[in-house]
Amino acid sequence: MILGIGIDIIEIERIKKSVDQFGENFLDKIFTPVEIEYSINKPNKYQHLAARFAAKEAIYKALSNDTSQVYSWQDVEIYNELNGLPKVKFYGALKDYLNSGKEIKISMSHSENYVACVAILSS
Repeated sequence: MILGIGIDIIEIERIKKSVDQFGENFLDKIFTPVEIEYSINKPNKYQHLAARFAAKEAIYKALSNDTSQVYSWQDVEIYNELNGLPKVKFYGALKDYLNSGKEIKISMSHSENYVACVAILSS
């Protein structure tokens, strides 16, 4: 059963400006070490950072339909399987919440200037 759906779109340039202006403070606030390491080693690091940002936003929107728990940016980690499929790992209160028979599926897409992500929360 679908419990929530979230979608987000972001300009890649917006993430680049935030990284340029706030540097590691921005990166460490929004992304996990795994996400940072993965993204900064890519030719277009801002596209990968933007994808993870959009995924987290979409996930939070999907979760807002089903929970009032407070969680941080660091409670959600986006990683890729060997075949490139994006997956989500949860920490803190979200880990327990989602281990209670719920799961999140995400899909990310990008163009030269934008990244979009959809998240579906189901039980």
